[in-house]
Amino acid sequence: MPTASLACAIWAASLVTAAAFDLQGHRGARGLAPENTLAAFRTALALGVSTLETDLAVTKDGVVVISHDPMLNPDLVRGPDGQWLGAPGPAIHALTLAELKRYDIGRINPASKYAQQFPGQKPADGERFPTLAELFAAAGPDVRFNIEIKTDPARPADTPDPATFARLAIDAIRAGKAAGRTTLQSFDWRALLEARRLAPDIPTSCLAIESGGMDTVGRASGRPSPWLAGLDLAAQGGSLPRLAGQAGCAIWSPFWRNVTAEDVKEAQALGLKVIPWTVNNPAEIARLIDLGADGLITDYPDRALPVLAAKGLKIR
Repeated sequence: MPTASLACAIWAASLVTAAAFDLQGHRGARGLAPENTLAAFRTALALGVSTLETDLAVTKDGVVVISHDPMLNPDLVRGPDGQWLGAPGPAIHALTLAELKRYDIGRINPASKYAQQFPGQKPADGERFPTLAELFAAAGPDVRFNIEIKTDPARPADTPDPATFARLAIDAIRAGKAAGRTTLQSFDWRALLEARRLAPDIPTSCLAIESGGMDTVGRASGRPSPWLAGLDLAAQGGSLPRLAGQAGCAIWSPFWRNVTAEDVKEAQALGLKVIPWTVNNPAEIARLIDLGADGLITDYPDRALPVLAAKGLKIR
């Protein structure tokens, strides 16, 4: 397996300095502004993040839009009548763009448990689901993006299939003239393999998590996980970095609690960048930096900035 690829070379060439650190604003800056809204992306850019991290969905009429959830989430969405949705749904893929734009996503439902996680989030009433084209236009020509294809092997009806989703995402990225400054990420590595086939110039990031609440790796099952495109972890000696390399990824992006110093060293020796997600505690941010992470994804870029400054790290 090669330790470098064309995608890695292009991605590495975009760095300002070898010592620079990639600070990514998760869903814009979810801790500070309503997630995946233009308000959140403006907040993140004002803080000076190097990359905007976000998620994709696809409407019934084939428009690529920004949303973490494939269904309308009652914790985040108010209907045209101004009232919070009473239950999840419908699926974004079942709505046209015009229908989707009727919903307000400018604040968290204060009665929800989700609201307790982000008490400092500043509402921005009137925000609508942005299209990816609208995000590119608002961010300008120099901003970098880490964009997630949201498909789930266990819920295929909620979204386009991974191959179709990857094609639509790539078409939208090229239309936005953002291919040279975009990474495509996914937990569903089927989408990443298709993206590599269609657009080898756009780097991919292999997302992974091993936890009680979600496990895309399935290490204990002894079988290839459905999330990992049939790739066999056991055949790589149980090494996720090696499996990510086999998938053609330029970046390995593990859940922050799963990161070890040994994995970081192995991934970087294979030519992979390591960018953990989503870490918000300054002490843990410092720990990941000390482990050698190349960047990180956070809901609170403002909390990361003083840590980076204390470590003498510049943001690319």
